[in-house]
This record gives sequence, structure tokens and C-alpha cells, in this order.
Amino acid sequence: MTTQQSANPETASTNPFVRVIHRHYSDTTYRRSPETIEREKYLFASIPFNRWAMFPTAFIFQAICGSLYTWSVFNDPIDGYIYGTVLNAATGKSSPTTHNAAVTFYIAVGCFGLSAALNGPWLERHGPKLAAILGATIFFLGNMIAAIGIYTKIIALLYFGYGVLGGAGLGLCYISPVSALQKWFPDRRGLAAGFAVCGFGAGSIILAKIPQPLTAAVGLPLTFVVLGCCYFVAMLLCAVVFRVPPPGFQIHGMDMYRNKVVTASEVEAQPSEKAAQELKDPGVNMALSEAIFSTEYRLMYIMFFGNSIAGLVFLSRLANIITDIFGKDGATAATIVAINGGFNLGGRLFFSTVSDRLGRKNSFFVMLMSQVIILASLPTIMEKRVYWAFLLVIWILTACYGGGFGCIPAFLCDMFGPSNIGAMHGIILTAWSLAGVGGGLLFTEIYNHLLANGHTTKDPSVYSANLHWILGVACVGFIFIMFVGTGIRDRLLPKAKGEVIRIRIFGRLARVGTNGVQWMTKDQENAEWEAFVDSRRQTAN
Repeated sequence: MTTQQSANPETASTNPFVRVIHRHYSDTTYRRSPETIEREKYLFASIPFNRWAMFPTAFIFQAICGSLYTWSVFNDPIDGYIYGTVLNAATGKSSPTTHNAAVTFYIAVGCFGLSAALNGPWLERHGPKLAAILGATIFFLGNMIAAIGIYTKIIALLYFGYGVLGGAGLGLCYISPVSALQKWFPDRRGLAAGFAVCGFGAGSIILAKIPQPLTAAVGLPLTFVVLGCCYFVAMLLCAVVFRVPPPGFQIHGMDMYRNKVVTASEVEAQPSEKAAQELKDPGVNMALSEAIFSTEYRLMYIMFFGNSIAGLVFLSRLANIITDIFGKDGATAATIVAINGGFNLGGRLFFSTVSDRLGRKNSFFVMLMSQVIILASLPTIMEKRVYWAFLLVIWILTACYGGGFGCIPAFLCDMFGPSNIGAMHGIILTAWSLAGVGGGLLFTEIYNHLLANGHTTKDPSVYSANLHWILGVACVGFIFIMFVGTGIRDRLLPKAKGEVIRIRIFGRLARVGTNGVQWMTKDQENAEWEAFVDSRRQTAN
């Protein structure tokens, strides 16, 4: 797809809604006044800004976003507060009469992904600071409305407050620091992305211990007020640090696009600034709308969905599996879940950092291949009830799931440039939302169907039956990653007639489509590439 082709929908469509959507996903230019650029050179007062200040603030900011993963601790207290409780004579414990609070989490996950996808281009146009402040404000309002809903015992207000507003605010907050870090650290994109999303995992561990004692001290409705206020203040303080590099930013001989900085004479020899940028890398000027509809992005979307499904769906039942299948007590299950959270966190940082050396595509290849092998072996391990083997593969599976979140921002930035990272990262998070909501509902439906037909919770088949379709989805992701072209030529060479997809094997490019498999010689590839580069430079001039 060429840049000219990508503009057709806006110019040809008579539908004003389509034209607005196309414009929204075409412009990612962040326009700042000279005064703003000068002001952002300083952190506070006369203290110069240092790009490393983004690391701790992004970590704290993302840790607060990770509080979403602690929602399960609120389920029973909220249901009991709104609907009342009943005493279980067998256990001597009280339990809610109705279970509706968990729906809030699914709504929040859905709105999280939708918000990130819709607000990504706006984030790029207005900068990470304003986006972070707006997201934090929406999340704060969501907590306040949730508190009112609990106090008045109106579950719809809880759904709207924390589910819709809270999820939407967190979606915008999540992508804000990640987008900025990718621009500041072209030399360490994997590390920067991993450290940021590592905070999201850390927040789910650290903040899970706060709600219970706070509820005991101030009551359930006020817990949301106190937490909402504390989160809001901390997020505003972090947002003050967020910014993007100034024009002409360079680090270790490379620019924000990760291109080697050319000499002044080389740049001056070009008839325009855009043509000078084309001299370095024709891929970085790809329009956002062109990038979104590219074959590579669609392949990466499915790949990310495949990498997320097991972690979101199967691992959410980990505590139940530990107690039901392996006969451990609740305390042991809680400990295993906590350790599992550590592997989620560690995987985000490990795989993202390794990807700076190994490569993003190779890292996803390793993660997806590991997941396929593990998911294929889990039914046997659970049937034989080999506890140590189960823990070993589950922790590896969790690390691979977390690693996907650590690697995907840097992968997108490498492929489509830092100007598009906010929007494209936001859209690809909808794959996570779909996997969490759709996969969770399918898992629950199959699980409940088996229980209704004579199976018990202690029967491994109630879990292994779901493992079959989860394995299938992971296999699809594993296959699709092999077709993602990471080289600039693989991505930008115009498609041949009848071409559907392309893959490079042992250095040779193969076009697969209605005409079968067509292998390109090096001379053919070089000739097509030179013609393509010349056309892009002429367009730029």
C-alpha cells in the first residue's frame, strides 16, 4: 500500500463520519510552541530535564494503572455490601447472596482497550503529559462514581464509574508513558518498554494488599474515595515529568527514529527536510492510517492475541487449579499466585530487555513456541498430577505472557516509527481486551457445561477441555509471527498482482498468493526497491 493509496478513503468517501475517522487516524503531528519546547528543557525551576527521570515516574504511574488487576479483592465485599450475605452452615463463613461485582472488571477491560485504541492518535497530537492528566482525571471521576454506586447500592453506577470511566481513563494512562519512553530511548527501546509495563505488573502485586485493611478502617465506599484521591495526586505528580524529545534530539549517534544521524552536508544536499528523512529510512514517514491497514500490523495483532490468550484465560484460574487438582490449601494457592505475579513482572522486563539484542520478532517466536509446547503438555501433567512440573511450566508460561506486553511497544516502534506508537499500541491492546473478555466467557461456558454434565471441579478434564482451544489460538499466533516482515524491504515493497502475504526464508523473499509461491532473486528485489525509493523521494520533493 502506498501513501497515495492510503489517502483515498478520505478523499473519495462522501460519508462525513468516515472522513472524520480517517483524519483522526492520519495526523499524529505534535505541534509545540517554541516557549513550550524551551520550558520542557527543565524538570523543575532551573533543574535540567534528564530522560532517565522518565523511568521511575513511568513505573509508579503504570503501577497505579495495574491496580485494575486487584479488582478481585473487591468482588465479595461489594456483593455482600449491596446484596447482603448468607451464612454457610458447612464452613461457618458468610458469602454474598448474589455475585455481580465481577462484571465490573470485564467492563473495565473492554473500555481499557477501546479507550487506548480511540485515544492513541489524540495522545500523539497533544503529548503524553496532557494525555496522562486527562486519563488520571477520568480514572479519578470513575472511582468517585463507583463509591457513590456502592454507598447507594446501585450496581449500575459501579459499572459506569469504575467499569466505563475507570477503564477508559486507565486505557489512556497506560499508553501515555510508554509512547514517551519509546521516543526518549531509541537506543534501549526494549528496556524502556519493559520497565514501564513492568510497573503495571508490580502494581497488581503491591496494591492488592491495601484495600482489605483500608476497608476495615474507613468502610467500603470511602475506600474508593481514599484510593481514588491518592491515585489521582500521585498520577498528577508523575505526569508533570512526561514529555517528548525536542526537535533534533540525538542520542549515541542516532535520532528518535533510530536512524544513524547523517551529516549536515548530506541533509543540505536534499531539496527538502522530508526528502532528507527519506534518505535515512523511507519507512519512518508512513502515515498512521497506512500503517494501521498494513499486512504486518494485522499479522502482529493476531500474534499478540495468540500470545495473550493463555495468560488471560487459563492463568486466571490458577488458584482454583492448585486447590482442586493438586489438593493444596488456600494459603498455598495464594502464595503460588503471588509468585506467579512475580514471573509475570519478570517476564515483561526480561524478554523486553533481551529483545534489544535478540530482536523483537525472534523474542516473540521464542515466547509463542514456548507457550505452544507448554499448552500441549499441560493436560498430561495435570492428568498425572505432577505438581513440580506444573509449577515449572506455568511460571514459564506466565513469563512469556508478560514478555509479550514488554516487547510489543518496542516492536511497533521499530516497525512503524515513534510518531505512530501511541495509536498503534492502543489499537493492539484491543486484542488483549478481546482475549480477556471473549476468552474468559468461552472458558466459563465450557467449564460450567462440563460441571453440569457430571464432572467435578477436581476432574482435570474440566480444565484440559479448554486447553485444546487455547492451544489452537496460540498455534495461530505462532504461525502468524513467521510471516511478519521486520526488514524495511519486506514491509514497504509494493505488493505484486495476486500477492496475499510474503515471507523471507534464508534471505530470499517469497510472495504467496493466488499465483502460488513466487521467489524473488536478489537482482529483482534490488531493482524493485530502488524504483520504490525513487518514487518516495519524488513524492517527498
